[in-house]
Amino acid sequence: MGLFDKLAGWLGLKKKEVHVLCLGLDNSGKTTIINKLKPSNAQTQDIVPTIGFSIEKFKTSSLSFTVFDMSGQGKYRDLWEHYYKEGQAIIFVIDSSDKLRMVVAKEELDTLLNHPDIKHRRLPILFFANKMDLRDALSSVKVSQLLSLENIKDKPWHICASDALKGEGLQEGVDWLQG
Repeated sequence: MGLFDKLAGWLGLKKKEVHVLCLGLDNSGKTTIINKLKPSNAQTQDIVPTIGFSIEKFKTSSLSFTVFDMSGQGKYRDLWEHYYKEGQAIIFVIDSSDKLRMVVAKEELDTLLNHPDIKHRRLPILFFANKMDLRDALSSVKVSQLLSLENIKDKPWHICASDALKGEGLQEGVDWLQG
């Protein structure tokens, strides 16, 4: 059984479309992570920053999986909320080497969690503490502390250290979503 089949079962869906929102600040690695999660024959060689948003669709035997890759640039973050009602799971990507903008990432996460279309729903949230290959990267434990993830009590969540360029840590997150 493939990743998306298992995700569909976990979300209680069969023969349906699953919508996953991929959010995070600009340059955190969202598009690179999505690209690595696609089948190898569908992966893109050259990744460019997302302007606005892009939609990636994967088909499996039991569902159509749609990922909304939302730009993290400040001027586009207000667009995120237009897709919250559609979302059935969230992947939130953090650049673990960008200590200066960790406060901004926390503010965006808090805004997301308090939005009326998210607040009272039990959506699973997968966090990728990305760019672990960089020398100044914070550990996933430290990122978790800075984002106050321990305060998320009403949604299942998990954080994984990742290096999207090499695909490291992505399988752990996928396994959590499947489990």
